[in-house]
Amino acid sequence: MKILLDGQMTSRDEAVISAFDHGFLYGIGLFETFRTYGGRPWLLEEHVERLAKGCDMLGIRYELDAGRMKRCIADLLTANGLSDGYIRWSVSAGEGEIGLPPGDYERPHEIVYAKALPGDEPNTRAGKTLRLLKVRRSTPEGAFRLKSFHYMNNIVAKRELGAVGAAPGTEGLFLDGAGYVAEGMVSNVFWLHEGKLYTPSSDTGLLEGITRDYVLRLARTKGIPAEEGLYGWEALREADEIFVTNSIQEIVPIARLEDDQGQTVKSWDGGAGTLTLRLMRLYRDAAERNDNG
Repeated sequence: MKILLDGQMTSRDEAVISAFDHGFLYGIGLFETFRTYGGRPWLLEEHVERLAKGCDMLGIRYELDAGRMKRCIADLLTANGLSDGYIRWSVSAGEGEIGLPPGDYERPHEIVYAKALPGDEPNTRAGKTLRLLKVRRSTPEGAFRLKSFHYMNNIVAKRELGAVGAAPGTEGLFLDGAGYVAEGMVSNVFWLHEGKLYTPSSDTGLLEGITRDYVLRLARTKGIPAEEGLYGWEALREADEIFVTNSIQEIVPIARLEDDQGQTVKSWDGGAGTLTLRLMRLYRDAAERNDNG
């Protein structure tokens, strides 16, 4: 695999980051994951905006340039023999002394990865199991949740699923500290009830996903009523359809809903529900046209 380290193409075996980098020492780093369609990154401007907001919060002096990013992504895809790919764009705080710094990080490192995407079409996309987690979602790092290197809460949740023998591919569902539905381990969650689309509010401390925001915008432009709020577990038990979203998997239908004991609460046969499938098709069509509305 070829990666980009501070703009230079290198192999994974040759790439080096200092042991004193605060991304390693303290998890001070941010990343964005997104995919390309026809070689073009999708919703890049939205990812740039979120990354810039996070860098500003952490005092990481890093200049983002969407045009340069597009050129780098094209070069990286070519170097890895890919026409399209999964892209991870990471910014690490950079080298510093042991101890928390009094000022900003002036020399961050940029690391960009690309890997192949699995073949997938909305019409044939398999549904996932969504299982309620015992571990609760941690509170955000500050005023809002960062997409940061610090993934401990998610790893603990993933280990919980492994320890209880959850089926491969199961997505874990976090509640927040107050018991409201928050988000999945690597996704945002939506559900349909009596013709209305629902998703948790950012007040739960969720990561405001780029795909989440796009789906809300897409629903509203198509006349689908949508609401963000605080909802308990029972709201999912009453749902007519459930799906999860992220920038790599797009929109994934939920075929089985399980409680935190692994008991099936609800299941759906026959693939995605009517609204979920409609949104899946609309999303893929917009992404392939590179039309973000």
